[in-house]
Amino acid sequence: MRGPPPKPPVIENVTPAPFSGLAAAVGAFVIWGVFPLYLKPMAEVPALQIMAHRVVWCCLLVFGWLAIRGELGAVRAALADRGSRMRLAASATLISINWLLYVWAVNNGHTVEASLGYFINPLLNVVLGVMVLHERLNRAQWLAVSLAALGVIYLTAATAHPPWIALALAVSFGTYGLIRKVVKVDSVPGLATETLLLAPFAIAFLAWCEVRGVGALGHASVGINALLVGSGLITALPLALFAYGARLIPYSTIGIVQYIGPTLQFLIGVFVFREAFTAERAVGFVAIWAALAIYAADGARRMRK
Repeated sequence: MRGPPPKPPVIENVTPAPFSGLAAAVGAFVIWGVFPLYLKPMAEVPALQIMAHRVVWCCLLVFGWLAIRGELGAVRAALADRGSRMRLAASATLISINWLLYVWAVNNGHTVEASLGYFINPLLNVVLGVMVLHERLNRAQWLAVSLAALGVIYLTAATAHPPWIALALAVSFGTYGLIRKVVKVDSVPGLATETLLLAPFAIAFLAWCEVRGVGALGHASVGINALLVGSGLITALPLALFAYGARLIPYSTIGIVQYIGPTLQFLIGVFVFREAFTAERAVGFVAIWAALAIYAADGARRMRK
């Protein structure tokens, strides 16, 4: 006798990995792009306190996540290796400088210039690759770097001072990325190790603020208290999304979507915070945007080959 007819296969509605990877990467850069809107309500809190809270709450959150996933061994391994520990201490110092300067810039009316730093950053990475990793540039890359340098020089001449906020953000984040490139530690365990190395200093500073009666947490409004505690999540979440997306989509795609972040920061600075954006500044920005267009087009062309 024949048995019952076989059941038709169940077709599950599964999102393709490349699409989910792209969505994660775009989500990461959107969060980074709108981060000024998160920081601005905390303008009354000193930038150093915001940065210290960001370190402490991010450290707790990331370690909790790694504990749930059973991946705390990666942090122990990173701390046990002297080379990794020293490099991550250096990267922790650089990212703390970057975070502190960015918070100060946004809350002191320099969001537009801060966005310029992250527009410059990809081109600075190219320069660091030549100087440190001895990489070679093609003609398009040399043209892009030269055009961006001319844009920075023009901004310096037009405003009578170099765009030091943008340059400091680009240099600190670019050097941070270079160090993380050579450290064989995954993204989230690396962040956990960095924040663990910074946490004692952050906790000591917050305790000192509390003793002096200038601490914000518990003494500010409910909204600001929530923003301070939530700074850990707003720090860790986009990094986790970026790490997930970068594994699933081509690097050339990352090279394009990374401009979502500074573009949103720029638009928020000009249209939401009403920061000044004169015609003179526009010329310098256009030169740097043209350089980025050349760089992105060259990257897409090489990836197709």
